[in-house]
Amino acid sequence: METGDFRALYEHFLPLVGRWVARLGIPRHALEDVVQEVFLTIYGKVDQFEERAESSLRSWVFGVTIRVTRNYRRKRTAGPAGEDEKVDVVADAAANPEVAAQQTEVLTLLQQILNELDVEKREVFVLAELEQLSAPEIATLLEISSNTVASRLRLAREEVRVAWARAQARDEWRLR
Repeated sequence: METGDFRALYEHFLPLVGRWVARLGIPRHALEDVVQEVFLTIYGKVDQFEERAESSLRSWVFGVTIRVTRNYRRKRTAGPAGEDEKVDVVADAAANPEVAAQQTEVLTLLQQILNELDVEKREVFVLAELEQLSAPEIATLLEISSNTVASRLRLAREEVRVAWARAQARDEWRLR
């Protein structure tokens, strides 16, 4: 994809940026504004991007997304990101209704768990586990050491595992 063609870049990355912004804890009422801010930033800086492989363009867009979401949270005066927010998740439209309902439940629970993580752990977890970036890529994007990436990821995985187990136990008890 040619970076000079902003419309193609926008159309290609809009679904991803929307997903990333939500996963990074931006409240539902601000999603559109933050996504728009991401693309305004990209539009202003796209000529600074050195043409490289699609994966590095993706990483660059993710880096812009992270910086914009951080700026949003910094400006925000209320509680932590995602607090008291009902999460809108969309299951696979091709799935049958029962499978779609299960997918929606799982995605909603995952988003709630992500909302409970602190920002630094959430960013690393989303990048590693959901976006499948390597530790060196994450370290470069977040401008932290690989050791910090490993530490935050280990802690985030443990918090997610505990929260997931707690939710499953709660559901099993409720269904008795």
